[in-house]
Order: sequence, then C-alpha cells, then structure tokens
Amino acid sequence: MKSPNLSIPEQIRRNFVALVSLVIAVSSLSYTSWRHEQTEENHNSRMAAFEALLKLGELQQLVFHRHYDQELDKGNPRTGWAYVLTIQDLSSLLPPPATESASSLAETWGDHWEGLGSNQASADAITGAIDNTRNDTLVLLQSLK
Repeated sequence: MKSPNLSIPEQIRRNFVALVSLVIAVSSLSYTSWRHEQTEENHNSRMAAFEALLKLGELQQLVFHRHYDQELDKGNPRTGWAYVLTIQDLSSLLPPPATESASSLAETWGDHWEGLGSNQASADAITGAIDNTRNDTLVLLQSLK
C-alpha cells in the first residue's frame, strides 16, 4: 500500500519527537565538545602557571644568592637568563596580564642583572618584577574554574 504524499508541516508533526531528539543530541554534543576544550585549556594554563611559579621561586633564590650572599656559583646570571626565558615561554601560554608581566620581568632582568651583588636598586627592581609576575600568575590561577 502506497502512502500518500504528506505535506511538510504534516511530516514535521509526524516526526516531531525524532527532530527534537536530533536537536538535543547535536546541542549536547556541541556543548560537551566546548566544555572539554575549556577544561583542557584551563588544565594547560594551570600546568604552565605552576611551572612558572616554580621557576619564579628558583629565580628569586638565585637573586638572593647572588645579591645578598655573594655566592657566585649559586647566583650565576646565565642560569638567571635561563629561568627568565623559561618563565617567559611558559607565560606565553597564559592569558594577560601574566604574559605582560613575564615580558616586563625579562626586560627588567636584562636591564639590571649586572647590578646584582653591588646595586640594591637592581636587586629591588628584579625582585619587584618577580613579585609582580608571581602575583599575576596567582590571580590567574584563582580565576580558573
């Protein structure tokens, strides 16, 4: 038996449940994909922020050894450059203002590393830049959900 040609409104009415199910399935899949992407982005930001905080602590320790303890082996400026560049690389994975403060830290380090051990203003400038980067990174971590 041949079914009669149904109009579009009649076909929609007959298949309403299937169409609603299809819309729900597509929207659920879209939301799940978006949520997974957000979760992965937050995870990557957390990992980069934690690593940056560790390197900031190591850089701070290097500054203390170089400036206050006058320990040249533990306060090697080349090691400091490695920390600064690593912090800058890690912060490039983070949203502002962490990116800007890491760039500012690199600039400050470049301007003042030679004064460590002899110039208190240089030590203060570098320590201030480290603190600023640390604070921006901590604020970012607290904002992630």
